[in-house]
Amino acid sequence: MGMKTLYLLVPLAPLAGAILAGFFGKILGRTGSHLVTILGVAISFALSVLIFQDVQAGHLFNGAVYTWMESGGLKLEVGFLIDPLTVTMMLVVNFVSLMVHVYTIGYMAEDPGYQRFFSYISLFTFSMLMLVMSNNFVQLFFGWEAVGLVSYLLIGFWYTRPTAIYANLKAFLVNRVGDFGFLLGIGLIAAYAGSLDYAQVFAKRNELAAITELVTGWPLITAICICLFIGAMGKSAQFPLHVWLPDSMEGPTPISALIHAATMVTAGIFMVSRMSPLFELSDTALSFVIVIGAITCLFMALIAIVQTDIKRVVAYSTLSQLGYMTMALGASAYSVAIFHLMTHAFFKAVLFLGAGSVIIAMHHEQDMRRMGGLRKYMPITYATMLIGALANAGLPPFAGFFSKDSIIEAVHLAQVPGAGFAYFCALAAVFVGGLYSFRLIFFTFHGKERFREAAHDVHGQDARHDDHGHHGAAEPHETPKVVTVPLILLSIPAVAAGWLIGTILYGKWFGDSIVIGEAHKSVEAMAEEFHGVFAMMLHGLTTLPFWLAISGAATAWFLYIVRPDLPAVIKKKSGVLATILEEKYGFDRFNDWFFAGGARLIGRGLWKGGDEAVIDGVMVNGSAGAVGWISGLVRLFQTGRIYQYAFSMIFGVFALLTLWFNRA
Repeated sequence: MGMKTLYLLVPLAPLAGAILAGFFGKILGRTGSHLVTILGVAISFALSVLIFQDVQAGHLFNGAVYTWMESGGLKLEVGFLIDPLTVTMMLVVNFVSLMVHVYTIGYMAEDPGYQRFFSYISLFTFSMLMLVMSNNFVQLFFGWEAVGLVSYLLIGFWYTRPTAIYANLKAFLVNRVGDFGFLLGIGLIAAYAGSLDYAQVFAKRNELAAITELVTGWPLITAICICLFIGAMGKSAQFPLHVWLPDSMEGPTPISALIHAATMVTAGIFMVSRMSPLFELSDTALSFVIVIGAITCLFMALIAIVQTDIKRVVAYSTLSQLGYMTMALGASAYSVAIFHLMTHAFFKAVLFLGAGSVIIAMHHEQDMRRMGGLRKYMPITYATMLIGALANAGLPPFAGFFSKDSIIEAVHLAQVPGAGFAYFCALAAVFVGGLYSFRLIFFTFHGKERFREAAHDVHGQDARHDDHGHHGAAEPHETPKVVTVPLILLSIPAVAAGWLIGTILYGKWFGDSIVIGEAHKSVEAMAEEFHGVFAMMLHGLTTLPFWLAISGAATAWFLYIVRPDLPAVIKKKSGVLATILEEKYGFDRFNDWFFAGGARLIGRGLWKGGDEAVIDGVMVNGSAGAVGWISGLVRLFQTGRIYQYAFSMIFGVFALLTLWFNRA
């Protein structure tokens, strides 16, 4: 079997599982459906390991496997680019997806849409693999849109809930805004480079950099990069196109983990890294990227500290971490962004799947105000989520420490405009990250057992009745092995993945797949200061980010363990600041008022003015009225009386003669 066949099998194996579970789920049954999809992803993961070893041996591949269409010299192809950046993404996507597939057996055990869900998540994996393996913009755009479509199906999986339908429509529409910019960028590349193949476009990058775009007067390369990044802002949920991501929590927890950890939201980070040869030629675009990342990183982290839904805390954490990755991209530290993408995939998957484990144990209760004291009931879930929180806060020796500290250092060394602002946001977000990470742990697993207090929650709803129709006492329990084993397996890289920093960042891991310009040397400067994993950990104990993270964790401990009465007092004293955070800076209200409300006004105007007044009133009813009026007039002369007909004839002759003489 040739390597080309192996490359094809990597995305096709999950696709085959998705087709079998989707079309033949009733025949296969629940067990058969999860077996074929898990087998498909397992084959894909095993092949990814083989391909990774082949790439490490120096064997790269860049070629087409199918030509779809050729028009005027422009080829639209399906092709693969297999290099270190691709195989890194393949390993991360397949490993996290495999763990999520196994976990889903336990989480969705009682759901009537069991087979459909497995089909969707396997299709999601296929879409993401096609995106990361592509060697041209056509296939990239196919994978880009495919992950968007499948996320729409998964976020709205429980389609009987109005909130789920609202959330998936919101995700779909917001992503269309970003994708419009993305498509414009691809269009500019096709128009000026005359090709959609990565290698050919990158070969012409210096020619593109010398062109000025005719409409805007911008340098063409800046216009291309900003348009491409607008696409990344939608997919990777950057301010102000971040609003869809928290609402995606309406989907089942396994898909929350898959979207937030390894697929979809990482697509934008990967795409900008892949486009590094272009972005390196525009400091304006890099400045735009780093500032957007900084705003997202800090301001989304602040919202996490006021959330009470356990999944939404982790969702806003994802937004903040994506902001860190975006800042790294703006600092030309593309390898650092991918490194953080990798470590984040593991610890964020742990946090989401751990949150799902808690939700199962609490009979699908998600409000942390109805939890507390769960540590002794759920020791495995607690231990794994604690690892996830420590990694998320960026404390050594956990994976997040190495990648987050590297981002902060890269931003500090960056020379693009906006780097100073980004550095401040990065440091402030470290404190906030420690606070919200340990707030989640202390609020959920420590303190008083609040789930025993009352049968009704703060809204007066019966807390013993969940969204799936289950009833029973909210007595917590450790979850089955199909839930805890994936958590344990993901916890291992959540601890140890960061120890690969020397190889990945400073050992030419990515080779030529990432290009950094001569003027951007932050990663090179960091390499000179790196003296090994243990030296970095020891040095980290003396740095500001470490003590900011510790301060955040200590603040959470004081507020939720020592003085649990204080958060309510602080909230009351904060007044409008607390309201701003709870309202998420008003973006949702503004979008509902301006876009949804504006659309309603336009729709009402078209309905009343266009449909009722013009179409119904003038065209339909008006034409009928005109016919009726003419008919009524004609009826006056059609009476059946001979003398009236004679009079009409005489009147007609008189009228004709009058006209004749006047004309003469």
